[in-house]
Amino acid sequence: MSTKKESAAIVGVGAVACAACCAGPILGFLAAIGVGTAAGFALFGTVAIAVGAIATFVVLRRRRRRATSCIPNPDAVFLDIPTVRTPR
Repeated sequence: MSTKKESAAIVGVGAVACAACCAGPILGFLAAIGVGTAAGFALFGTVAIAVGAIATFVVLRRRRRRATSCIPNPDAVFLDIPTVRTPR
């Protein structure tokens, strides 16, 4: 064998060894990114649903309070319906 072929073989073996050694951590890192993205997506969705539910509860509670807090004035004056005369 020539020195060029031996050098290429050593570089090839080194590349294969590097790929075999680093593949696990690289794939683990990529999986962690994927899991982190999925967890962030789920957390964001859950927080959005909770905030929406709380806001809906507050709005509905305020509307009910306004509707039940209307008390008629005891000094109110009731008027009759006016009658309209038609020309004959």
